[in-house]
Amino acid sequence: MIGSQPGGDAAVTNMFGHHRGGPTVLRIVLGSQLRRLRDQRQITCEEAGEAIRASHSKISRMELGRVRFRRRDVADLLTLYGVTGPEERQAMLALADQANEPGWWHSYSDILPAWFEVYIGLEEAASRIRAYEVQFVPGLLQTEDYARAVTLLGHPDAPGHEVERRVGLRMRRQSLLEAEEPPHLWAVVDEAVLRRPLGGAQVMRKQLRHLLEMTESPNVTLQVVPFELGGHAAAGGPFSILRFAERDLPDVVYLEQLTSALYLDKREDVDHYLAVMERLCIDAEPATAIRDTLNRILKET
Repeated sequence: MIGSQPGGDAAVTNMFGHHRGGPTVLRIVLGSQLRRLRDQRQITCEEAGEAIRASHSKISRMELGRVRFRRRDVADLLTLYGVTGPEERQAMLALADQANEPGWWHSYSDILPAWFEVYIGLEEAASRIRAYEVQFVPGLLQTEDYARAVTLLGHPDAPGHEVERRVGLRMRRQSLLEAEEPPHLWAVVDEAVLRRPLGGAQVMRKQLRHLLEMTESPNVTLQVVPFELGGHAAAGGPFSILRFAERDLPDVVYLEQLTSALYLDKREDVDHYLAVMERLCIDAEPATAIRDTLNRILKET
């Protein structure tokens, strides 16, 4: 039982009181708790699946927070795992209910692929976001006009109203940086990102000025990998690493592809990308030089 473990009651209370990040994070937290309970009882995924009339793969998806939770399934699993205390059960069942509530991004479901919906939920909950970009300004730092130019590159045949919906979604995401407890965004970009006149020279100048403003924020750090560096550790392409304040949530590496994305949370994978990011930060121009770099490029644009 959770209550029989050291700190068990506190763990349930912390989960129940967690609201930041919306349903995505709540599903992951609840899933990790269910996995811990199953492991403590030495119950296999197959046995757990039989208890809720489902496959072992569904148990795996539940424990990874990749599916919605049926209240009945959670109740049956808690019984199987020996969680009988009414307060503990009610806390976890209430968490399951909260995890099924739609996030604010649900209203954009007509344009939002499922694989990116997961990222938005994780982004909302992150306490630290580290990103490396080789082609575009990071989405959280884009101006509206620049975001529109990026959107048109990826969706050249989309009708105007859809383009504006996609731009609106990106602008809505940016409110995260002005939240009461915003995450720290640490972005490293290739110099080509700042010199490629996406959307035209006027749009790019406005974007560069916006970056100057954003670097004044204490929760935004920006570094540039200069052309003269040549090759570097992140030759494989852009990626993001999200870190969370909650102990139950591992770091997640996000790799976006054209029509899908990869989410890596195995320790060895995360450690590899963390090492690459650390090397990038060392090789890039220091963050203290960013304003000089942006002003110099503005004069040349």
